[in-house]
Amino acid sequence: MTDHFNFDQIIRRAGSHSLKHDARQSLFGRDDVIPMWVADMDFAVPPAVTNALAERTKHPIIGYTTEPESLFDALIDWHQKRHGWAINREWIVLCPGVVPSLHAASLAFAKTDEAIIVQPPVYFPFFSAVKNTGRTLIENPLLLQDNRYHIDFDHLEQCAANARMLFLCSPHNPVGRVWETEELQRILAIAKQHDLMIFSDEIHADLIYLDAKHQPLATLANDSHNIITAVAPSKTFNIAGLNLSALIIPNASHRKAITQAFDTLHVSAANPFSLVAFEAAYHHGEAWLTALLTYLTATRDFVSDYLATKLPQIKLIRPEGTYLLWLDCRALGLNDQALKQFFIEKAGLGLSPGTLFGEAGSGFMRMNIGAPRQVIAKALDQITQALN
Repeated sequence: MTDHFNFDQIIRRAGSHSLKHDARQSLFGRDDVIPMWVADMDFAVPPAVTNALAERTKHPIIGYTTEPESLFDALIDWHQKRHGWAINREWIVLCPGVVPSLHAASLAFAKTDEAIIVQPPVYFPFFSAVKNTGRTLIENPLLLQDNRYHIDFDHLEQCAANARMLFLCSPHNPVGRVWETEELQRILAIAKQHDLMIFSDEIHADLIYLDAKHQPLATLANDSHNIITAVAPSKTFNIAGLNLSALIIPNASHRKAITQAFDTLHVSAANPFSLVAFEAAYHHGEAWLTALLTYLTATRDFVSDYLATKLPQIKLIRPEGTYLLWLDCRALGLNDQALKQFFIEKAGLGLSPGTLFGEAGSGFMRMNIGAPRQVIAKALDQITQALN
């Protein structure tokens, strides 16, 4: 228990059309693996969210919906309070998630002969958004030094000379880095020098451990007109299934361009239930989030200690943010196919293979710890037994 929120409670999700649980057979070839792959949590959402949704269902008509101003107020207040970011109302464009937004940004801001930079190992839709829209992909792989990832700035500078846009993951999924102010300022300097637009995916910005601090990229820029920031309560409050996020776009012509890209696709974000949950989470979810972060910190440290003492063959890249752990499994001496099969067949776990996040993920696995700690402990014990 953390405060009055019970993160130790086991909630049965199998049979609820949960992607994480009910897609196990098709994804892993068996339906009994512990699912630790897709990025949603096995925790009940904040009571304020379920209460707001229940209240909305009392109205017997669920028709086309407009976006209430109170929703924008909730988003603005949250980011001012949590991140010291003063967002203007007109900068906000609601959209149905970050992945559609990456595609729309590719279409809106890069021509077919122009390139977009990604920094692998990174969330795989970064690659597909570039490729699906026929743009050129440039990779600026992160550097792993002393068990911590860093940006290769010299290489980024070379990439920027030939690119139109950078897809930045901040905080970074899957390696868990929360970029420091100095790093973000170097990115901004390179972007300014090469007239590079930046799409900054900051949807994990509220899931930060106490030893780090998230800095919205746009707050560091003297002129943020070339920055588009994706924000959302979806990961923070475990409401990803409602498909609603927001883009913060200070430049009016850029707002128009991305809105046109969405209009071309006939994509709308006005779902009556997602709007209600979005607003309730930002207005009333802070106490729940505080409790969640305390719980996740203890789980992260539990995994860290367990691996160090009982499973030294697997090294944790210690995350500064997100509930996703990046596990260095290279010492097991298995190729990527064998590594994937080991976790499924021998350990009975459904993790995300590192190669999903690009070639730089070879030898790694991503583990979602957004679940009751007893589930995480069982998963670690199953790895230990499999290796023995």
